Amino acid sequence: MAAPLPALATDAPAAIARAQWPFTATEVARFDEPWAMAFLPDGTLLVSEKAGKLQRLDPRSGRKGAVSGVPEVAYGGQGGLGDVLPHPDFARNGWVYLSYAEPGEGDTRGGAVGRAKLALDEKGGGTLSDFKVIWRQVPKVSGKGHYGHRLAFGPDGKLWITSSERQKFDPAQDMRSNLGKIVRLNEDGSVPADNPFAREGGVAAQVWSLGHRNALGIAFDAQGRLWEHEMGPQGGDELNLIERGANYGYPVVSNGDHYDGKPIPDHDTRPEFAAPKITWTPVISPAGFIIYSGTQFPAWRGNGFIGGLSSHALVRVAFEGEQAREVERYDMGQRIREVEQGPDGAIWLLEDGKDAGAGRLLRLSPRA
Repeated sequence: MAAPLPALATDAPAAIARAQWPFTATEVARFDEPWAMAFLPDGTLLVSEKAGKLQRLDPRSGRKGAVSGVPEVAYGGQGGLGDVLPHPDFARNGWVYLSYAEPGEGDTRGGAVGRAKLALDEKGGGTLSDFKVIWRQVPKVSGKGHYGHRLAFGPDGKLWITSSERQKFDPAQDMRSNLGKIVRLNEDGSVPADNPFAREGGVAAQVWSLGHRNALGIAFDAQGRLWEHEMGPQGGDELNLIERGANYGYPVVSNGDHYDGKPIPDHDTRPEFAAPKITWTPVISPAGFIIYSGTQFPAWRGNGFIGGLSSHALVRVAFEGEQAREVERYDMGQRIREVEQGPDGAIWLLEDGKDAGAGRLLRLSPRA
């Protein structure tokens, strides 16, 4: 791997107000504390609600139906039902993958990923069957934060999982744990023989990269490069280009500091660790991530879009080979939890509404 370059400066552009948006945001539906969404081949949309419900929405008619068979989730804090991801060949095999927080012994919890067959019904919902857990965070620990558990299928056909460090710091550097790691698995949860640490066995064999904090976005670009964003501590949110076997340094280095004020050495003090391509201070609290490939916004093809929680923003990132920079920020007025690209090339957002029915689903289309 080439020597890491310093992260680009975090002089964030001023947020663009609604009157200057190059798109129109249309409310399509509302959900209870939504967390993730994914389109099915028939154009309907699966939306996970953090308390443990999976909904199916037809955006054209507005009809919404529940999907039964969702596993029990450990709801509370940052935990609950997480990501939802259809298999790339869903139309043939019907597999859907879910991530969620699962209860353990005593007061412990951990992220898990399972897959199930989804049968759609005529009422607009569906049923999950043959559910099987294919991956778990190890170990389960106390606390209700930093699960991560974002999911993606790569161009290699493998399942990629962000496993955050559960606010426990040191496990991100401990190969006896899969916390604070990016995990790469076969579609059935088995470990690919060509993973960088496969020969070590155990959970280390699952690991593609390590030294991550709270990773809540993962996406592949058109060249097959994997990009990931994560929340920093007090300052230092990151966008990283993920390299095979690389160590991204947390908690040894960070461009932020601990919440108690204790400083953390910056990345440039330890060049053996892979440095982020962008850092944000003040933070944007990134959540949700796409790299756009549609036709509705042709000027944005190949750009990244990141939802902002504390920043109440949609952040646009331009990539220049293996470098990246923030180019625009749109003031959405609400916490943005999830970003997705629709089949027609529109951009879809989920707000992080915590009250019943407060999480709006928005469709962004070019301004006429």
